[in-house]
Amino acid sequence: MDGGPGGKAGRAEAPASEPMPPVWASTDHAPHVLEEIPMLHTRAGPRDGNQWISRVKEEMQAVIALVRINKEKDNDWFQINPLNKLCTRWEGKCWTYYQGVRFEFTLHFDVPASYPATCPDLIIPHLDGKTAKIYRGGRICLDLHFQPLWARNVPKFGIAHALALGLGPWLSLEIPSLVSAGLLPVTGTTAR
Repeated sequence: MDGGPGGKAGRAEAPASEPMPPVWASTDHAPHVLEEIPMLHTRAGPRDGNQWISRVKEEMQAVIALVRINKEKDNDWFQINPLNKLCTRWEGKCWTYYQGVRFEFTLHFDVPASYPATCPDLIIPHLDGKTAKIYRGGRICLDLHFQPLWARNVPKFGIAHALALGLGPWLSLEIPSLVSAGLLPVTGTTAR
């Protein structure tokens, strides 16, 4: 599934040669995203049998909706797929553009047993140790800004919300800092 930061709504067009700046720069982005991504209703985790299956169906609908929204806004920035039948392990790619360069990273996460009360740890292994906002193993820091929002919205938030409101803003803020600090090399048109 593909999805994405860099939408065009409410901003001037960037030159054709330069990708649009991330939509996360807009302070009013979060309410619009929340209006468009379906909220989830089933309060169930991986250990909850048939209720978990119902939750997975809601999760998939929300991720598909986010992908559709991003494609409509020409704003793809991630691709994820479940790796197992129960949809408890996910893997894919996420990317952002900075100064005309695409920075793409492998992304993976496991749905915790305490889900949906606990947000999944989104992991970008390539960035492990490069910033204080990456914890051991490449787990991005979501605890200060996103996790309180997640906690107030259990069980309504799911994987799509973690991507759109957690990972997307994190990439848009941290990748420029890492490039400026010389921690992410810029080579050619794509940095990995």
